[in-house]
Amino acid sequence: MGKRYPIEVLTRDEIEALLEACGQEKWTDRRNYALLVLLWRTGLRIAEALALRPCDVDLERGAIRVLRSKGGRARTVGIDRIGLGTIQGWMQERRGMGYSSGEVLFITRSGLPLSQGYLRRKIPELARAARIHKRVHAHGLRHTHASELRAEGVDIAVIKRQLGHRSLLTTIEYLDHLEPALALISIHQRA
Repeated sequence: MGKRYPIEVLTRDEIEALLEACGQEKWTDRRNYALLVLLWRTGLRIAEALALRPCDVDLERGAIRVLRSKGGRARTVGIDRIGLGTIQGWMQERRGMGYSSGEVLFITRSGLPLSQGYLRRKIPELARAARIHKRVHAHGLRHTHASELRAEGVDIAVIKRQLGHRSLLTTIEYLDHLEPALALISIHQRA
């Protein structure tokens, strides 16, 4: 098993700097921007995001159908206005490039599905350009999403469904690792 690093949640300023580092000049910049926003605003795993097709995105309901989830289970996740606006813009641009709704949402120049390897290399590169001095990776955007939901007071059962965890205990442990300071605050408030 590889080396395990502590979980690092990105601040709102760090997220904004990371997105700004994507640029908007080329269509690939806008694709990368949309993909990072999707990961941040939905908490999807990399493989789930890269398997999405435009027909999996319900812009009216603010819902995304994840057909290829971990463990082979399908689920539907919510996406907020920030994420929806960005994804809708990317879907329009992509459609204007001649791609159909049956093909994957995030494509390469040659129209092939974007690879996980590309994303695993690109995100740290963008983080360096944004001058973020912590470890930044795709799964960290999932951590950030979960942390933000919890900070907003979203029920743990809702976060469990959004993240696609089988067990509520998994979500509780996940959130505990993300926000250990919350446990300290609770302890100090009881004293």
